[in-house]
Amino acid sequence: MKLSSYVCGKWHEGAGQGVETFNAITGTTVCHVSSEGIDFAEVVRHGREAGGKALRAMTFHERALALKNMAKALMADKEKYYEISAQTGATRADGWVDIEGGLGTVFSYASLATRELPNDTVLVEGDTEVLSKQGSFLGRHILTSKPGVSVHINAFNFPIWGMLEKIAPSLIAGVPVIVKPATPSAYLSEAMVRDIVAGGYFPEGAIQIICGSVGDLLDHLGEQDVVTFTGSASTGRKLRTHPNIIANSIPFTMEADSLNAAILGKSVSEDDPEFDLFLKEVAKEMTIKAGQKCTAIRRVIAPRDKVSAVIEGLSARLDKIAMGDSAHEGVRMGALISRDQVRDVAEQVARLSQECEIVHGGSEDFDVVGADKHKGAFYPKTILYCDKPFEKTLVHEIEAFGPVTTVMPYDELDDAINIAKLGKGSLVASVYSYDAGEIKSLVTSVAAWHGRMLILNRDCAKESTGHGSPLMPLVHGGPGRAGGGEELGGLRAVKHYMQRTAIQGSPRALTAVTSEYHRGAVVESDGVHPFRKYFEDLIVGETLVTHRRTVSEADIVNFGCLSGDHFYAHFDEIAAKDSFFGKRVAHGYFVLSAAAGMFVDPAKGPVIANYGLESLRFIEPVGIGDTIQAKLTVKKKIKKAKRGDEKANGVVQWAIEVINQHDELVAVYDIMTLVERREDD
Repeated sequence: MKLSSYVCGKWHEGAGQGVETFNAITGTTVCHVSSEGIDFAEVVRHGREAGGKALRAMTFHERALALKNMAKALMADKEKYYEISAQTGATRADGWVDIEGGLGTVFSYASLATRELPNDTVLVEGDTEVLSKQGSFLGRHILTSKPGVSVHINAFNFPIWGMLEKIAPSLIAGVPVIVKPATPSAYLSEAMVRDIVAGGYFPEGAIQIICGSVGDLLDHLGEQDVVTFTGSASTGRKLRTHPNIIANSIPFTMEADSLNAAILGKSVSEDDPEFDLFLKEVAKEMTIKAGQKCTAIRRVIAPRDKVSAVIEGLSARLDKIAMGDSAHEGVRMGALISRDQVRDVAEQVARLSQECEIVHGGSEDFDVVGADKHKGAFYPKTILYCDKPFEKTLVHEIEAFGPVTTVMPYDELDDAINIAKLGKGSLVASVYSYDAGEIKSLVTSVAAWHGRMLILNRDCAKESTGHGSPLMPLVHGGPGRAGGGEELGGLRAVKHYMQRTAIQGSPRALTAVTSEYHRGAVVESDGVHPFRKYFEDLIVGETLVTHRRTVSEADIVNFGCLSGDHFYAHFDEIAAKDSFFGKRVAHGYFVLSAAAGMFVDPAKGPVIANYGLESLRFIEPVGIGDTIQAKLTVKKKIKKAKRGDEKANGVVQWAIEVINQHDELVAVYDIMTLVERREDD
């Protein structure tokens, strides 16, 4: 079978014999992979002109809905992907991380975009910066979609998750993707992309996949394109220094395999829960995906007096984990991706053993359940011991990308910290301790060398996702050897594919660009109370100026009795006179309540509910006898997708300004309301 690429709107079967890929369990041929004959310049052009133009015409919410529909359909077909995944050597548990973990990430991004992004094509970021004394000249930051393509060069170990966790934020950002899966497991990525293309969830050109070499693809990229890479540090360095990437300053995000560490606290005894958690986590990271994880624990750092117990306990755990064909009952560890990978791991272990002692595994003497270990890509669970981690450096330089880890001793906590740093940057380190001071010292001392740090102890063990699990809301990446890049991280990943631009101008100009009211812009009013209007009828900048209200002593007393707030500044004349205020003042929350009473229309109308308040600032005190007035302005509108039988609605954000008799601002804030829509789509 010849694997095909999907480019320029059609499936393309590469010319020539291509690269042969193998079933990791049986050693039989799965397919041949070739991209020969593809016009890579045309692939880039098709992505930019067909996919990009159509994606940018969609709002963030429309892109999120397409992602959600895609993920729902793919999840319903998950058993097909599990069956294919087994050929990569993955167990059911391995496949779950890759397949359902990947689709779960897509669902999370779809939900985040709907919840946090506007139903628009422009993202406004941060607060308004007032750049002039009178407020007629303002600044703001906006993010717009890059009119290019994002090229995703992925690793072989997670052919689904690695693809989807990059696709989701890129498509939400409005940037079409060109996926280049690693050849040994490309057949799994290709199977899912076939279903994505067939489902028609996104415009043509939004998603393309190249199975095989990328040829001269990078030569055709420009300043509006983006490249992301996951894989070995050596390959990443070659791609990062590609002449065209350097010449056009093309953003290049690299997430490389690294020498991740697990640190057992000096305070932990063998009877503590943390000791068992430590052994369990190391064993898990050695055996999930047969240790082929960029986040796997490669260096085990333990107090010298616990080293023997660590090696014995870890060995005992590993001996209980059966390796082989996951179709057989009881098998919990699968194979490496290929026999080539087995040879590579063996070579790296041989190099490590020049300075380290193999204390478990590392030989041909191991059992495999339901398969032939000489035909499949199996490698034994292997533990090495490095007795002098400050003198022997190979353990901090060489990674065996399989079920291999090295135990190292330390005497003082500072030694553990310095050993962790010797990895020169990694994706993740985990700390196992229940001592708060020890935890703080370890984490704050080595955080700069790691993209993520897990603190695992008895308090969070039951709900922790573990050392090796990157999560959508948190960044995934690391400094130094780990590549210096970031993926995931919630909206941070979406923004990576967008251009941040500072815009400067008048309030009216900024309102026009951002579709968001800026104080000082021209306001409108037709005399109809805005709470009497449906979502579609409200105009950004539409304003209601209320009647006035003079604050009395009775207001302060009554509010204090109602709320229970008898703070001295409201009730003690003498203390208040000597205070910052110089007089008795009204409660800030009374001012808010009074303002609401002035601008709220009490009759039933299209406004469904008030569900939030943001950016509240009390600017000037309001005393007895002061007169206040409120101004209510439509600041922003966000159309929401209709759910089930609920009334169609949207979110309206209102800018509230409360002034006193001297036209001075006394309070400013925003409120959010749900407002009914006439249309039912």
